[in-house]
Amino acid sequence: MAERERSLRTEGVVLRHSDWGEADRLVILFTREQGKLRAVVKGARKLHSRKAGHMEPFTRVSLMLARGRDFWIVTQAETVDAYLPLREDLVRTASAAYVVELLDRFTYEEGQNLGLYQLLVESLHRLSSVDAPQTVLRFYDLRLLDLLGFRPELYECVRCRQPIQDEDQFFSPQQGGALCPRCGRLEPGLWPLSRRALKMLRFYQRSTYAQVRSAAFSAASHAEMEGVMQAYFTYLLERTLNTPGFLRTVRRGA
Repeated sequence: MAERERSLRTEGVVLRHSDWGEADRLVILFTREQGKLRAVVKGARKLHSRKAGHMEPFTRVSLMLARGRDFWIVTQAETVDAYLPLREDLVRTASAAYVVELLDRFTYEEGQNLGLYQLLVESLHRLSSVDAPQTVLRFYDLRLLDLLGFRPELYECVRCRQPIQDEDQFFSPQQGGALCPRCGRLEPGLWPLSRRALKMLRFYQRSTYAQVRSAAFSAASHAEMEGVMQAYFTYLLERTLNTPGFLRTVRRGA
């Protein structure tokens, strides 16, 4: 086996971890060089482990990995950015957990994806700043869908293919886009989509983060857009995400 295959220097973000064996920890990482991968941190659960503090969720780390029998082994770890504000505010913690869960559910160990890695790092940085978490998350939703090939159709009816007019519409998670009122009345189980929420979805889909950050949308439009996105994610993943409910509970408490 070649030397380059036996070791790997990489940068990544810790998505989650779990106990492994008597004293080790299995971590799920999304890395810049290899995409998603699993690695074991030997002795991470011991009291004086030097690596454990670098391998907490939402932490961006520089790593040296060695190939083990089943998983990579973390031989060196150094924190690049701990995103400390995420750990000091429960709403931001829950928002970061949402970002990480969504990426984790949609990805497999299938190699490098620089676009997804950059989106992940930028989103955690934005959540650590003064930016409104709702704005960060909705921008993340639309960009993630673009990068994964699930961009929702918002400009023409996905059933009759006529241009969408400036009026209330419907959204079909199954068909991946908006339906005009005429077609929407013919199909059960669709999500109502107000003209305000449709404008917001379109704006987020076509704009840069700097543009959406400076825009003003009502709390009702944000909530409606969030509901549409969660319905779409539930259909694509064939399961409900865990973090949106937790995030709503935290927001009410805050």
